Amino acid sequence: MILGIDPGLVDTGYAIINGSGRVPVLQEGGLIRTNRKVPLNFRLKEIYDELVSVIRAKTPTVMAMEDLFTDYRNPSTAILMGHARGVCLLAAANCGLAVMSYSPARVKKSLTGNGRASKEQVKAMVRVTLGLREEPSSEHVADAIAVALCHLRELSVRD
Repeated sequence: MILGIDPGLVDTGYAIINGSGRVPVLQEGGLIRTNRKVPLNFRLKEIYDELVSVIRAKTPTVMAMEDLFTDYRNPSTAILMGHARGVCLLAAANCGLAVMSYSPARVKKSLTGNGRASKEQVKAMVRVTLGLREEPSSEHVADAIAVALCHLRELSVRD
């Protein structure tokens, strides 16, 4: 099973994908939501604790996440996002999970065939690929699913 992660300080999306069959199956998808009014260190601890809980409950074999996207016009945002990503990496390390990272363009291209696909295109392809009745309600969950599916496709290419 693959744990896909879309790290964020307010909303961290996660998805557990079982890729052992012919068609990938979404086992669980959700958000780890923190309160903007709480100090940063406590928000990071909450992300860590909840992510470790998901890992222990679902026992994935690998974590997949996007590389950090940097908007050079707003470096403070990138630094804060790096904190959230770092906490996710720490949770994986403490639970013995390998982590695979993919660029946002690679994830989009893997899922839609277009490395510059919109968020809506990614959500639509997540729905189609998994045979879901509806698109995920959260972009963060959709992104977590997308990166997990990207990793699954990378595995099938290697085999």
